Amino acid sequence: MKRVLVTRPEPGASATASRLCAMGFEAVVLPLSRIATLPAADNVPDCEAVAVTSVNALRHSPRELIEALSQKPCFAVGERTGAAARAAGFADVVQAAGDAQSLADAIIGAEVSGAIAYLAGRVRQPNFEARLEMAGMRVIPIEVYDTEPVELSEAEIEALRTGRPIAAALVYSAKAAEALRKLVERPEMAETFSKTVHCCLSERIAARFEGVETAKIRIADHPDEDALFALLNP
Repeated sequence: MKRVLVTRPEPGASATASRLCAMGFEAVVLPLSRIATLPAADNVPDCEAVAVTSVNALRHSPRELIEALSQKPCFAVGERTGAAARAAGFADVVQAAGDAQSLADAIIGAEVSGAIAYLAGRVRQPNFEARLEMAGMRVIPIEVYDTEPVELSEAEIEALRTGRPIAAALVYSAKAAEALRKLVERPEMAETFSKTVHCCLSERIAARFEGVETAKIRIADHPDEDALFALLNP
């Protein structure tokens, strides 16, 4: 049974582990980052629509903010985020194809006339906002969560070292990639990661392993977990 390292934060890590176990893998849950809620915004912006690129944005938004925005059209990056938006109370949800570019295209195609409230993380790529602004749209980012690194204990590292080697590692973010790289480069972890395939959600994440001679890299062809899982049995 292949051991697969799950590096994403909870509660998503446990859900991923359950999926892996159902597929016949041994999941090793070791979150290398965590999601922290940011202080709530003082005012609800005057906007015509809402954009969401992560389930975390809905999970960490204040209830009052969601209620105030729930009657606006909500543009979600993909299926999971769209389902989370409906569960949060948004009645009019438009789902894009799972990436920031398709989300921006959906908003532009809908010809939203007013400002767009963007429920977002503090750490994010600028492409989505830049594309909308180039199209003449006004984006109001509302930062509701942050991604923070996790400091592993020596006990956690030792438990990982003394177990069977890791066949694959699922890497969802650049912060997790940076933390995993430090772990892989520890001399005592050489055997644990000697044959590990690092399955990365994007090229930007994979770039964090540049220069690590032992790192075997695979990149998902689409930025979602199904595409990441497809890399486990190429």
